[in-house]
Amino acid sequence: MTALTGVILAGGQGRRMGGQDKGLVLFRGIPLYQHVLQRLRPQVDIVMISANRNLDRYHSSGCRVISDTLPDYPGPLAGMLSGLQAAQTEWVAFCSCDTPFVPTDYVEQLRRQRAETLCVWARSSERDHPALALLHRTLAQPLADYLQRGERRLMQFLREQGGHAVTLSQDEAAFRNVNTPEDLEDNAL
Repeated sequence: MTALTGVILAGGQGRRMGGQDKGLVLFRGIPLYQHVLQRLRPQVDIVMISANRNLDRYHSSGCRVISDTLPDYPGPLAGMLSGLQAAQTEWVAFCSCDTPFVPTDYVEQLRRQRAETLCVWARSSERDHPALALLHRTLAQPLADYLQRGERRLMQFLREQGGHAVTLSQDEAAFRNVNTPEDLEDNAL
C-alpha cells in the first residue's frame, strides 16, 4: 500500500460532554485530540482533522483542518466523507478524537488484514469500533449517496460496501472513549 492519510474525527456536537468541543476537552492536561494525534501521526503520512468549530485551535496543530460538507452535524459519516473527498491518497484511516489510547499500530493491522475489501474497521474482544476504520477514497461517492438518502448508520454503510471487522489484539482499555465529564474523572482511564 502506498501513502496513507489519517483523519481525526472531531466534528461532533459533544452533546454527552455538555456541548463542549470534545476534541479540545483537556484530558491529563492535554486536549483529547492531541492524544490521538500523537498516536496516529506515526502510522500515516498525512494527518487531517475533521472539525466544525474552533477551527483556529485545531489549525494550531499544524494539520490541515477540514469541515463537514453537509449541514446540521449529521454524524461521523459526514466527517469521513469530507476526509475521503479531501484526501490525495488512495487510502484514509479514521479515528475519533475521543479515543486517547488508540492502538499505535491499528492502521497497520487494518491494512494487513483488509484482504481485497475497500473498507475495514477495528474490533476488540468485546465489540466493533467502526470509527477506527480504513477506507478507500473511491467510497466517497457511495458515501455521499448514502448520506443523501438520509442514512446515518456507520456500520451499515461499511457492511454494504463489503467491509469487514479486523479483530485487534490490544486490551479493551485501548478502545475506551471519553464521552462524558464522568469519563474524564474515571480513574480507570
